[in-house]
Amino acid sequence: MSKVVRARVRAMVDALRGLRGGREDAGMVTSEYAVGIVAAAGFALLLYKVVTSGQVSAALHSIVKRALDAGM
Repeated sequence: MSKVVRARVRAMVDALRGLRGGREDAGMVTSEYAVGIVAAAGFALLLYKVVTSGQVSAALHSIVKRALDAGM
C-alpha cells in the first residue's frame, strides 16, 4: 500500500474515531451478555428439538449404521 493511501486511510479512521467522541468500547455490557446467552440457549433448544425429532433421528441413525457397516 502506498504512503498516500495509508495516510488517507489513517485520516479516515481518525475522523471516524472523532465522530464517536473518542470513546473506545472495551467489550459488551452485562445486558448484551444476557441477550447473547438467551439467544444461544434458544438456538440450542431449537437444535435439540430438531435433532431428536423422529425423522432426523432416523436419518442420523441410518448414516451412522451405514458408516459402521462400511468395509475398509
